[in-house]
Amino acid sequence: MIAYRDATPADAAALAAVFAESFTATFGHLYAAEDLAAFLGGCGEEAWAGELCDPGYRIRVAEEEERIVGFAKLGPPKLPVEPRGPSAELRQLYVLKPWQGAGVAAVLMDWAIATARDEGAQDLYLSVFIENERAKRFYARLGFERIGTYAFPVGNHVDEDDLMRLAL
Repeated sequence: MIAYRDATPADAAALAAVFAESFTATFGHLYAAEDLAAFLGGCGEEAWAGELCDPGYRIRVAEEEERIVGFAKLGPPKLPVEPRGPSAELRQLYVLKPWQGAGVAAVLMDWAIATARDEGAQDLYLSVFIENERAKRFYARLGFERIGTYAFPVGNHVDEDDLMRLAL
């Protein structure tokens, strides 16, 4: 059974591991080993610990048998958008492969949307890899609209992401 809770600073190492595993499984084949290593190096336990202690971030985890199997991270907008008012950004939404298709992402997104709305955001922004059709369909079903593109660096490699916005 999957349980959901707010992340705590004690989750930093587990979140770093889940992120690295999920990102590598989904996108690792796109990058040279040194680019992937450089990118993941900036997303380690120390970075997570800082965000978990930062009141500007909200992180929700999905757990099964006390193992984190997915998470959603909200934070202040850093994407190159011109917010129309108070806004939030879905920084990351990752679910490990064995739990994909089990409704975990939907529950985490419901939380992200409700939390952004409860905190006064008018819009929720995110970026998604331009070739990640499954994720783009998921976000479109929730009402997100494409508003532009974003250069997403992974080491020395730069991907093109779609920028999306949901009016809350």
